[in-house]
Amino acid sequence: MPRDKSISHVRIMEAARAEFLEMGYEKASMRSIGDRCQMTAAGIYRHCRDKADLFDQLVAPAVDQLNAWAKAHMMRYEEPVKKGGKLVWQDSNIDMMRELVYPNMEDYHLLVAKSKGSKYENFLHDLTEAAQEKLLAYFEELRKAGYKVPEIPSPQLHLLLTAYVTALFEPVVHNYPCGEASDALGTLEKFFLPGWKQLMGI
Repeated sequence: MPRDKSISHVRIMEAARAEFLEMGYEKASMRSIGDRCQMTAAGIYRHCRDKADLFDQLVAPAVDQLNAWAKAHMMRYEEPVKKGGKLVWQDSNIDMMRELVYPNMEDYHLLVAKSKGSKYENFLHDLTEAAQEKLLAYFEELRKAGYKVPEIPSPQLHLLLTAYVTALFEPVVHNYPCGEASDALGTLEKFFLPGWKQLMGI
């Protein structure tokens, strides 16, 4: 479905955002979105296939931005190891939250707290699973390169990552003001990062 910039499309997206934020995906209705933007259902369906597509148009950019940040983050750690260089601590998912997620709190609140019933309802679980797969592979590369990375069973790593991701996104679930979220992030940074550095042999 084309993403246009017409006045009608902007009105629809603003109305849809308000509806999904208030009602959540599952309870939101196209009729109510139409009422909010004073358009008929037929008018709305010229801009989307259905409710799922409308929600996707709202949250997909946030997902894409997060995935792009995570991919670049992994490359910053993988490249030195591949080239035989020294692994240096650069950034972490703490920085992702600080730079990307918390400044766009409403977008990510919509994604993680209002998506039940949509294809995104397990987003944090899926994010954790993907991170675990990549981290296990990376730990193995570090061991091959001579770093003293301890063997940690996959279920235990899953526990750690679940606790980490849940803590990072808890302010998003509850839609904290950005300043309050940033304060919480400082505490999480002090608590989690020493442990991750130890696991990576840094």
